[in-house]
Amino acid sequence: MKIPAIKKLVETQSLDELMAAEAAIVDEQPLAIEVEGDDEGEQLTHVLAAVWIMNYMQDNGADFKTSLREYTKKVRVSIS
Repeated sequence: MKIPAIKKLVETQSLDELMAAEAAIVDEQPLAIEVEGDDEGEQLTHVLAAVWIMNYMQDNGADFKTSLREYTKKVRVSIS
């Protein structure tokens, strides 16, 4: 997971574009947008993170940094 890649997606893509990218990755189809990542797994991680962060920002009126912090807390809990 690379934070700059996630930030770029949040800043440059719409939620609909990210959802379409998620579906394309899962269906092993070409992406309509550029998603950084060493492989499809990392690309999917970046897209899912960006979607979660964008939803958090909208639902809570939070900025990117706060939303990213909440996402990383969630990830840390899930792997510990």
